[in-house]
Amino acid sequence: MSRGRGRAILVVEDETPIRQGICDLLAYHGHAPTGVGEGRAGLAEALAGSYDLVILDVMLPGLDGFAICEQLRAARPGQAIMMLTARGREQDVLRGFECGCDDYVAKPFSLSVLRARIEALLRRAPPRSPSAGEGEASGLASSEQGEQGEHGEQPRTMSLGAIELDLDNLRARAGAAAIELTTRDLEVLEFLARERHRVVPRVDLLREVWGYERAEKLETRCVDMHVVKLRRRLAELLPDEPSPIETVRGVGYRLRIPEPA
Repeated sequence: MSRGRGRAILVVEDETPIRQGICDLLAYHGHAPTGVGEGRAGLAEALAGSYDLVILDVMLPGLDGFAICEQLRAARPGQAIMMLTARGREQDVLRGFECGCDDYVAKPFSLSVLRARIEALLRRAPPRSPSAGEGEASGLASSEQGEQGEHGEQPRTMSLGAIELDLDNLRARAGAAAIELTTRDLEVLEFLARERHRVVPRVDLLREVWGYERAEKLETRCVDMHVVKLRRRLAELLPDEPSPIETVRGVGYRLRIPEPA
Protein backbone atom coordinates (compact mmCIF):
# COMPACT_ATOMS: atom_id res chain seq x y z
CA MET A 1 0.00 0.00 0.00
CA SER A 2 1.68 3.19 -1.15
CA ARG A 3 1.90 6.27 1.06
CA GLY A 4 2.34 9.81 -0.26
CA ARG A 5 3.88 12.83 1.38
CA GLY A 6 0.67 13.64 3.26
CA ARG A 7 -1.38 11.68 5.78
CA ALA A 8 -2.79 8.18 5.35
CA ILE A 9 -6.60 8.31 5.18
CA LEU A 10 -9.06 5.43 4.84
CA VAL A 11 -12.40 6.18 3.13
CA VAL A 12 -15.11 3.55 3.74
CA GLU A 13 -18.01 4.48 1.44
CA ASP A 14 -20.14 2.15 -0.67
CA GLU A 15 -21.17 4.74 -3.29
CA THR A 16 -18.35 4.56 -5.82
CA PRO A 17 -18.63 8.13 -7.19
CA ILE A 18 -18.55 9.62 -3.68
CA ARG A 19 -15.72 7.36 -2.53
CA GLN A 20 -13.64 8.08 -5.60
CA GLY A 21 -14.39 11.79 -5.41
CA ILE A 22 -13.19 12.01 -1.81
CA CYS A 23 -10.08 9.95 -2.60
CA ASP A 24 -9.31 12.20 -5.58
CA LEU A 25 -9.74 15.30 -3.40
CA LEU A 26 -7.39 13.91 -0.76
CA ALA A 27 -4.78 12.81 -3.29
CA TYR A 28 -4.89 16.21 -5.00
CA HIS A 29 -4.04 17.86 -1.70
CA GLY A 30 -1.10 15.56 -1.04
CA HIS A 31 -2.62 12.86 1.15
CA ALA A 32 -2.54 9.09 0.66
CA PRO A 33 -6.14 7.83 0.49
CA THR A 34 -7.33 4.23 0.43
CA GLY A 35 -10.94 3.50 -0.56
CA VAL A 36 -13.04 0.52 0.58
CA GLY A 37 -16.67 -0.05 -0.42
CA GLU A 38 -17.90 -2.64 2.12
CA GLY A 39 -18.28 -2.49 5.89
CA ARG A 40 -16.49 -5.63 7.08
CA ALA A 41 -13.66 -5.08 4.63
CA GLY A 42 -13.42 -1.49 5.84
CA LEU A 43 -13.10 -2.53 9.48
CA ALA A 44 -10.49 -5.14 8.60
CA GLU A 45 -8.46 -2.58 6.63
CA ALA A 46 -8.73 0.01 9.43
CA LEU A 47 -7.44 -2.49 11.98
CA ALA A 48 -4.73 -3.93 9.72
CA GLY A 49 -3.44 -0.60 8.45
CA SER A 50 -2.10 2.50 10.16
CA TYR A 51 -4.28 5.46 9.24
CA ASP A 52 -4.19 9.03 10.46
CA LEU A 53 -7.92 9.37 9.76
CA VAL A 54 -10.76 6.97 8.99
CA ILE A 55 -13.81 8.38 7.17
CA LEU A 56 -16.91 6.18 7.54
CA ASP A 57 -20.27 6.20 5.81
CA VAL A 58 -23.12 4.92 7.99
CA MET A 59 -25.18 2.94 5.47
CA LEU A 60 -22.68 0.29 4.42
CA PRO A 61 -23.23 -3.28 3.22
CA GLY A 62 -21.96 -5.98 5.56
CA LEU A 63 -21.44 -3.82 8.65
CA ASP A 64 -22.74 -0.31 9.23
CA GLY A 65 -20.58 2.68 10.10
CA PHE A 66 -21.79 2.89 13.69
CA ALA A 67 -20.64 -0.68 14.38
CA ILE A 68 -17.31 -0.06 12.63
CA CYS A 69 -16.75 3.12 14.63
CA GLU A 70 -17.54 1.41 17.92
CA GLN A 71 -15.24 -1.55 17.27
CA LEU A 72 -12.44 0.61 15.91
CA ARG A 73 -12.64 3.00 18.86
CA ALA A 74 -12.47 0.07 21.30
CA ALA A 75 -9.41 -1.35 19.54
CA ARG A 76 -7.68 2.00 18.91
CA PRO A 77 -8.76 4.71 21.36
CA GLY A 78 -6.56 7.34 19.71
CA GLN A 79 -7.83 6.82 16.16
CA ALA A 80 -9.28 9.93 14.45
CA ILE A 81 -12.70 9.04 12.98
CA MET A 82 -15.09 11.09 10.84
CA MET A 83 -18.59 9.89 9.97
CA LEU A 84 -19.92 10.98 6.60
CA THR A 85 -23.56 10.23 5.90
CA ALA A 86 -26.95 11.38 4.66
CA ARG A 87 -28.42 10.58 8.07
CA GLY A 88 -28.20 14.03 9.62
CA ARG A 89 -30.97 13.71 12.21
CA GLU A 90 -29.94 14.76 15.70
CA GLN A 91 -30.38 11.27 17.15
CA ASP A 92 -28.14 9.84 14.43
CA VAL A 93 -25.49 12.48 15.06
CA LEU A 94 -25.63 11.77 18.79
CA ARG A 95 -25.32 8.03 18.16
CA GLY A 96 -22.25 8.67 16.03
CA PHE A 97 -20.56 10.59 18.84
CA GLU A 98 -21.61 7.94 21.36
CA CYS A 99 -19.91 5.33 19.16
CA GLY A 100 -16.73 7.40 19.33
CA CYS A 101 -16.49 9.51 16.17
CA ASP A 102 -14.63 12.82 16.32
CA ASP A 103 -16.71 14.64 13.72
CA TYR A 104 -19.95 14.01 11.83
CA VAL A 105 -20.57 15.51 8.38
CA ALA A 106 -24.03 15.25 6.79
CA LYS A 107 -24.59 14.90 3.05
CA PRO A 108 -24.91 16.88 0.87
CA PHE A 109 -21.70 18.78 1.57
CA SER A 110 -19.34 20.99 -0.38
CA LEU A 111 -15.87 19.62 -1.05
CA SER A 112 -14.28 22.77 0.37
CA VAL A 113 -16.11 22.35 3.69
CA LEU A 114 -15.33 18.63 3.78
CA ARG A 115 -11.66 19.28 3.15
CA ALA A 116 -11.57 21.99 5.86
CA ARG A 117 -13.05 19.62 8.41
CA ILE A 118 -10.70 16.81 7.38
CA GLU A 119 -7.68 19.11 7.73
CA ALA A 120 -8.95 20.28 11.13
CA LEU A 121 -9.08 16.68 12.36
CA LEU A 122 -5.64 15.94 10.96
CA ARG A 123 -4.15 18.93 12.77
CA ARG A 124 -5.31 17.42 16.04
CA ALA A 125 -4.32 13.83 15.22
CA PRO A 126 -0.69 12.77 15.80
CA PRO A 127 0.87 11.07 12.76
CA ARG A 128 0.54 7.31 13.03
CA SER A 129 3.07 4.69 12.01
CA PRO A 130 2.89 0.87 11.91
CA SER A 131 5.09 0.70 15.00
CA ALA A 132 3.21 3.37 16.95
CA GLY A 133 1.40 2.33 20.11
CA GLU A 134 -2.17 3.19 20.96
CA GLY A 135 -1.47 5.39 23.95
CA GLU A 136 -0.67 8.67 22.23
CA ALA A 137 -2.28 11.75 23.75
CA SER A 138 -1.65 14.38 21.05
CA GLY A 139 0.02 17.26 22.83
CA LEU A 140 -1.78 17.24 26.18
CA ALA A 141 -0.03 19.03 29.02
CA SER A 142 1.91 17.08 31.63
CA SER A 143 0.87 17.02 35.26
CA GLU A 144 1.57 14.83 38.26
CA GLN A 145 3.12 11.41 37.71
CA GLY A 146 1.41 8.03 38.02
CA GLU A 147 2.26 4.40 37.30
CA GLN A 148 5.06 3.49 34.94
CA GLY A 149 4.23 2.90 31.28
CA GLU A 150 5.21 -0.06 29.12
CA HIS A 151 8.80 1.14 28.70
CA GLY A 152 9.34 2.31 32.28
CA GLU A 153 8.51 5.99 31.72
CA GLN A 154 6.02 7.80 33.93
CA PRO A 155 2.72 8.51 32.12
CA ARG A 156 1.31 12.01 32.32
CA THR A 157 -1.75 12.37 34.53
CA MET A 158 -4.18 15.11 35.47
CA SER A 159 -6.63 15.18 38.38
CA LEU A 160 -10.19 16.49 38.18
CA GLY A 161 -11.20 16.16 41.80
CA ALA A 162 -11.83 12.46 42.39
CA ILE A 163 -11.20 11.62 38.73
CA GLU A 164 -7.64 10.98 37.56
CA LEU A 165 -6.89 11.13 33.85
CA ASP A 166 -4.09 9.03 32.35
CA LEU A 167 -3.20 11.21 29.38
CA ASP A 168 -0.80 8.79 27.72
CA ASN A 169 -2.93 5.66 28.01
CA LEU A 170 -6.30 7.36 27.35
CA ARG A 171 -7.93 6.25 30.59
CA ALA A 172 -9.82 7.81 33.48
CA ARG A 173 -10.13 6.40 37.00
CA ALA A 174 -12.06 7.14 40.16
CA GLY A 175 -11.39 4.68 42.96
CA ALA A 176 -11.72 1.16 41.56
CA ALA A 177 -13.70 2.28 38.50
CA ALA A 178 -11.93 2.90 35.19
CA ILE A 179 -13.00 3.81 31.65
CA GLU A 180 -11.32 4.26 28.27
CA LEU A 181 -11.45 7.73 26.70
CA THR A 182 -10.62 9.07 23.26
CA THR A 183 -7.92 11.58 22.42
CA ARG A 184 -10.66 14.14 21.73
CA ASP A 185 -12.26 13.47 25.14
CA LEU A 186 -8.98 14.23 26.87
CA GLU A 187 -8.34 17.30 24.75
CA VAL A 188 -11.73 18.71 25.74
CA LEU A 189 -11.10 18.05 29.43
CA GLU A 190 -7.56 19.39 29.30
CA PHE A 191 -8.66 22.61 27.59
CA LEU A 192 -11.55 23.15 30.03
CA ALA A 193 -9.17 22.50 32.95
CA ARG A 194 -6.68 25.02 31.60
CA GLU A 195 -9.50 27.58 31.30
CA ARG A 196 -11.25 26.54 34.51
CA HIS A 197 -11.64 30.09 35.82
CA ARG A 198 -13.98 31.14 33.00
CA VAL A 199 -16.91 29.89 30.96
CA VAL A 200 -15.52 28.54 27.68
CA PRO A 201 -17.64 29.45 24.63
CA ARG A 202 -18.39 26.68 22.16
CA VAL A 203 -16.56 28.61 19.45
CA ASP A 204 -13.36 28.48 21.54
CA LEU A 205 -13.62 24.69 21.78
CA LEU A 206 -14.23 24.45 18.03
CA ARG A 207 -11.16 26.56 17.36
CA GLU A 208 -8.73 25.22 19.98
CA VAL A 209 -9.78 21.55 20.26
CA TRP A 210 -11.47 20.75 16.94
CA GLY A 211 -9.01 22.96 15.05
CA TYR A 212 -11.52 24.97 13.00
CA GLU A 213 -9.77 28.24 12.23
CA ARG A 214 -12.99 30.03 11.19
CA ALA A 215 -15.11 28.45 13.90
CA GLU A 216 -17.39 31.47 14.29
CA LYS A 217 -18.75 30.86 10.77
CA LEU A 218 -19.60 27.18 11.35
CA GLU A 219 -23.08 25.92 12.11
CA THR A 220 -22.45 22.65 13.93
CA ARG A 221 -23.48 20.96 17.15
CA CYS A 222 -20.46 18.66 17.28
CA VAL A 223 -19.26 20.27 20.55
CA ASP A 224 -22.62 19.81 22.27
CA MET A 225 -22.97 16.24 21.04
CA HIS A 226 -19.46 15.37 22.14
CA VAL A 227 -19.98 16.86 25.61
CA VAL A 228 -23.19 14.82 26.02
CA LYS A 229 -21.25 11.65 25.23
CA LEU A 230 -18.35 12.63 27.47
CA ARG A 231 -20.65 13.36 30.42
CA ARG A 232 -22.18 9.89 30.07
CA ARG A 233 -18.75 8.30 30.07
CA LEU A 234 -17.62 10.22 33.17
CA ALA A 235 -20.88 9.32 34.94
CA GLU A 236 -19.76 5.68 34.81
CA LEU A 237 -16.98 6.64 37.24
CA LEU A 238 -19.06 8.70 39.68
CA PRO A 239 -22.74 7.92 39.03
CA ASP A 240 -23.98 9.72 42.15
CA GLU A 241 -21.99 12.92 41.62
CA PRO A 242 -22.85 15.91 39.40
CA SER A 243 -20.99 16.08 36.11
CA PRO A 244 -17.68 17.95 36.25
CA ILE A 245 -18.68 19.63 32.97
CA GLU A 246 -21.22 22.38 33.65
CA THR A 247 -23.34 23.91 30.89
CA VAL A 248 -23.82 27.67 31.02
CA ARG A 249 -26.88 28.14 28.84
CA GLY A 250 -26.33 30.31 25.81
CA VAL A 251 -22.60 30.66 26.48
CA GLY A 252 -20.65 27.41 26.71
CA TYR A 253 -19.07 25.13 29.29
CA ARG A 254 -17.16 25.33 32.53
CA LEU A 255 -15.25 22.64 34.40
CA ARG A 256 -16.16 22.15 38.04
CA ILE A 257 -13.20 20.84 40.02
CA PRO A 258 -13.74 20.53 43.79
CA GLU A 259 -11.18 22.43 45.82
CA PRO A 260 -8.99 20.27 48.10
CA ALA A 261 -10.32 20.04 51.65
